[in-house]
Amino acid sequence: MAFTYTYTVKTVMPVAEAVETVKKSLQQNGFGTLWQLNVPEKLQEKGVNYQREAVILEVCNPEHARNALEANLQVIYFLPCKVVVFDDGEETSIGMVLPTVMMENLQDTALTAFAREVEETLQKALDEAIR
Repeated sequence: MAFTYTYTVKTVMPVAEAVETVKKSLQQNGFGTLWQLNVPEKLQEKGVNYQREAVILEVCNPEHARNALEANLQVIYFLPCKVVVFDDGEETSIGMVLPTVMMENLQDTALTAFAREVEETLQKALDEAIR
């Protein structure tokens, strides 16, 4: 059995539309977008040609972030959460690394329920974005 560390949904929406749709869904689920990186544009600025559409969103729920940081400052290495949207051939993928998997690295059982709650909320937002 393969180890799963990401959650991904697929859509036929173009990347730009999927980005806007997922940002709205994230906001409706309590997560704001702090920053948006257009991967091909950023690489082009650095003199590297990359053609596939790909966007990285850094997202955050401030209350969740504070609670996690107060529970274990090592969480700072995993903040903010990232949601990615990219051209995946005939479809657009929208995905994230699972917070439960990231928190396992800290070996702090106090963070397990917190990570599960964040993960479920983000999965719900991604699912709603493609409906």
